[in-house]
Amino acid sequence: MRLVGPAALLVFASIAAWPAGAADIEARLAAADPERGELIFRKCAACHTVAYGGDARIGPNLWSVLGAPVGAKDRFRYSDAMAGHGGHWTLERLDAFLAGPRAVVKGTVMQFEGLGDERDRADLIAFLNRMSDRPADFGTAPTKPMRSIELAEHGIGLLAAGPGAAETHAACTVCHSERIVIQQGLPQRQWDKLLDLMVNEHEMTPLRGGLRQIVLEYLSQHYGPDRPNYPPR
Repeated sequence: MRLVGPAALLVFASIAAWPAGAADIEARLAAADPERGELIFRKCAACHTVAYGGDARIGPNLWSVLGAPVGAKDRFRYSDAMAGHGGHWTLERLDAFLAGPRAVVKGTVMQFEGLGDERDRADLIAFLNRMSDRPADFGTAPTKPMRSIELAEHGIGLLAAGPGAAETHAACTVCHSERIVIQQGLPQRQWDKLLDLMVNEHEMTPLRGGLRQIVLEYLSQHYGPDRPNYPPR
């Protein structure tokens, strides 16, 4: 594996400490598809930005996350659990965290359940690696065309396509199937009240930084009382 930029010493220094599964990670990354990983990142987009200089949302901006210190991104206040975790985001640690964040960092407030599919994690890491000023060279395989069914499976689910779909999917499917969303058919003011109810009575993480308005506008446009697929009473 060739590395470009100052990440080389950091990642090579950590390889000796990786468990036996590290070789498997390298094999998966060599076959990873970062274009598919970009679609999978839609699951993360409600809480994270990834562009250079992007703002924090509920979670920190993820530009150059591979090789970066854990819990030390500027302009973001981490939970005590994440800030005290220590170390750097090596390939193996990032893969394990994406598989089950709350199992790896005990006490994290991150609500994401994780990606159980190894291919999904490898493709996502390959995409995150691209979004960096010090990308690693995994010998990544050529990208393949996406099928529409893959797009539905990895970002939108059953929700109608449109601005705010990815954010709504990520915000709601932490606890619910999107089937619950598409069955509601509420005006925006009632969606707003429902979000308050979820925060106050069901421990939903509040949607901040303009994210709540994005979700409300999407829901009221696509799943208001007049939407074309509103179930008949």
